[in-house]
Amino acid sequence: MILVTGATGTIGSEVVRQLAARGEKVRALSRDPAGAQVPSGVETAPGHHRDRASVEAAMTGAEAAFLVGVFGPDDAEHDRGLVAAARAAGVRRIVKLSAIGTGDPRLGAGDPDVGGFGTWHLHGEEAVRASGLEWTILRPSNFASNTLSWAQSVRDGTPALNMMGAGKQGVVDPRDIAEIAVAALLDPRHSGRTYTLTGPETLSAHEQAAVLGEVLGRPVALQDLSPEERREQLLAAGLGEVYADGLVIAARFIQDGGNDVVTEDVREVLGREARTYREWAVDHREAFGVS
Repeated sequence: MILVTGATGTIGSEVVRQLAARGEKVRALSRDPAGAQVPSGVETAPGHHRDRASVEAAMTGAEAAFLVGVFGPDDAEHDRGLVAAARAAGVRRIVKLSAIGTGDPRLGAGDPDVGGFGTWHLHGEEAVRASGLEWTILRPSNFASNTLSWAQSVRDGTPALNMMGAGKQGVVDPRDIAEIAVAALLDPRHSGRTYTLTGPETLSAHEQAAVLGEVLGRPVALQDLSPEERREQLLAAGLGEVYADGLVIAARFIQDGGNDVVTEDVREVLGREARTYREWAVDHREAFGVS
């Protein structure tokens, strides 16, 4: 049995799908098990990463677990709690979804007063490495699917908001991240490894918009935001000041070229090239109103 936390999220849902397609026994953790859309044969269990008891109960009888526990700067204790729950339940192998830049001092790591993005997954990673279990950590770069936030603007013909300026990132397809998670959940040869996952090239938001426009056959316009405007947008979206400030630091880091990185980890694990952003855009063009 493999437990997948964050089972209805961008990566978790794809991990569930790929495991089920391989015939593995899967249990999906969801706050709404009745409403969770999972493949036939997949178990569902009620719970949330912030509810330690529910996670531990869902892990009972599982041999491996995919851990998704950080959604903001206040989740460090809950991230550690996922690891503790896995140990208490007798799970043998864990795969943690982290993020590129974790531990980077330019993203606030090492300075508790900054609370930057580089600290958000750090405590969870430390707990994973100290767990005594078989572990793998995945540090993906910017998800290709993040541009789904542009979909409504593209359909309306209005500029989508660009938080990242001209900074380039190694945009990675969530399907590749999930495929590597599945490999790590099933194969002990990935134990003790930290993989930094990127696509095959780095792209700025405007370069992504150009690719997407070519795929859709219509221009995709972006509106660049200043740092002050970024913070205002984040606060207006309901994020707290620490959360918003951490994301502003991350945006500045990206704009200054800090995430202009391509690795070979996808090729190393999967034995093929990482999918391009263009491939993702072609496969998801219907989300932008093009069949």
